Amino acid sequence: MSATPASNTPHLKATDDNPIQQIRQLVQCGGTMYAVGTFTSIIKGSTTYTRNNIFSFSATAPYTVTSWAPNVVGSGGSTNDPSDTLNTIAFANGNCADAYIGGKFTSVNGTTVQNLAEIDTTTGNVVAAFGSKASGAVQTILGVGNHLLVGGNFPGVNGDTADPYMVSLSPVTGKSDGFLHLNISGNYNYPGVATNSTRVFNQQLSHGGTLDLVEGDFTSVGGVQREQIFMLNVGGSTATVTGWTSPEFDGSNPSYPYQCFTGEPFYIQAAAWSPDDSTVYLDTTGYHPNGYPVGQTPRTGLCDAAAAFPATQTSVLHEWVNYMGCDSLYAIAADSQAVYIAGHERFASNPNDCDALGPGGYNAPGMAGLDPVTGNLYVTADNSAGYYSRDRGVGADDMLLTSAGLWIASDNLNASQMCGGVQNLSGICFLPYNS
Repeated sequence: MSATPASNTPHLKATDDNPIQQIRQLVQCGGTMYAVGTFTSIIKGSTTYTRNNIFSFSATAPYTVTSWAPNVVGSGGSTNDPSDTLNTIAFANGNCADAYIGGKFTSVNGTTVQNLAEIDTTTGNVVAAFGSKASGAVQTILGVGNHLLVGGNFPGVNGDTADPYMVSLSPVTGKSDGFLHLNISGNYNYPGVATNSTRVFNQQLSHGGTLDLVEGDFTSVGGVQREQIFMLNVGGSTATVTGWTSPEFDGSNPSYPYQCFTGEPFYIQAAAWSPDDSTVYLDTTGYHPNGYPVGQTPRTGLCDAAAAFPATQTSVLHEWVNYMGCDSLYAIAADSQAVYIAGHERFASNPNDCDALGPGGYNAPGMAGLDPVTGNLYVTADNSAGYYSRDRGVGADDMLLTSAGLWIASDNLNASQMCGGVQNLSGICFLPYNS
């Protein structure tokens, strides 16, 4: 993957103004990219486009912004409320004519909805046949065959409370199709821990299409103990929880430092599959293990780190861990050449210090590439720093690998705009594969 990004992609305005604007997710359907988040305008070249939390553009150069401009509005009646946002967008069965969006919002193009909607990708209007009411914020939507797997903070969707926090919906009606019944419950409790609520936050489908990794705040899923992340088998007539787990994060063996800092109890917020689905890659927030001195080195546990685990459907232990030195990671992607990690980290391969560069560590601000076999950092030719870099901001929130390269979604905190040394890339950076 090139470390030098395309220089002419659409982007947010680089500004110190509040509220912070953010791209939360990027997806591709056909030849079009779709972006959702919290923003009121998009810049392309010398043109500024009014766009309220959602827009689309060509997936190939010159990355032209389309005329599609749904007006997605939150409970305050204004897109300037940072608590109102679009978190996720998905498509089903390769149908690019309709998109499914989720987040915290109350209307689309003047039609009242609640946190969930199907919208036309030509007009932006709500598709009325699809039920559009989730009783809490929707965090993630994933199309799996003829199912929409929807997760979030909600007790129920469209009046059905049988499957809180994660439900499988019909792409046609928005009603539960009975594909999964997980009875998700519990949250993280230990001395001094900050308030945290049960929720499903993120998910990633395997390349083979039969397994789904799901991250969130829970302690029981499908009648078995699971914390931080679980693996679903979605290849049958009903989704089932697999045996994949680890005492390093699931609480089954307290001798492992499986809890992080009290202020960050939910710490595995993103995962990725290796191209052959044999390995699961995780990256984390969490600062440091709970109960351990902040500055204790070398680092231990999984807090503020990237790690590789076998995808074997049993209890497993890590293959490697790479520590960021007490900075958070929020996004991860992998191909055959590298595991790409991103957040608001300053360092990588830095197990010997916290909030500073320790012996043997490297400066690697904003993103990094790791060897998928060893976890070692890819560095510059002079061995002075990480090969990849970007402005840190709040932190890259999503990464999408396509056949063309790596898309990175981020924000404009502190006027963040640099990626790989190129400016005017606030919120969206695209690293193409080397030809």
